[in-house]
Amino acid sequence: MHPELLPAISSQEYPAIRAMFEARKRVFVDLLKWDVPVLAGRYEIDQFDTEEAEYLVLVDEEGAHRASARLLPTDGPHILADLYPFLCQSHLPKGPRTREITRFCLEPSLRAPDRRRARNQLVTALVEHALRAGISDFTGVATVSWFRQIEGFGWDCRALGEPVEIGGSSLVGLHIRIDAETPVALSRTGINSLLTCRLPIPGGMQ
Repeated sequence: MHPELLPAISSQEYPAIRAMFEARKRVFVDLLKWDVPVLAGRYEIDQFDTEEAEYLVLVDEEGAHRASARLLPTDGPHILADLYPFLCQSHLPKGPRTREITRFCLEPSLRAPDRRRARNQLVTALVEHALRAGISDFTGVATVSWFRQIEGFGWDCRALGEPVEIGGSSLVGLHIRIDAETPVALSRTGINSLLTCRLPIPGGMQ
């Protein structure tokens, strides 16, 4: 779908980005069986992977993928507004200080304890990035079971409406508020975690 991205992904200049797109293919296509585009048989990339997207990628000491997420600006095309607007039964949070969290991806080859640590580190990275970048709100789309986990992290998180059954999954839109107290709230539930490997990559493939 995005052949212009292939040279950048395949180059040695973007090893973390390449690892992220490969991990997304393993998780969302191979494991979860999502019907989403795959580039060159290796990379899961969709129409929202544009120059406006931002990526947070956690890697280990060897540069291998541990966890990643994509942030989409909400004053442009994004998943909740464009694909699932019916999940929001009131005001849809959007604007220059709001980002949509998408493609929250944990490396499937990690053992369960390491996956949990990677999850906590990625949540911590998202909050730290938000506080640095002046982001006050996150939105997203999740299954109900995943939403219950997110809701339990300790931050200010609520559903934007009632769950809707779509393609055999019960989906919900969500809204997370971020402020200076959020890291403290995450610490109370044991989510806030020391980051040893973090690579924030803004601006798509620039």
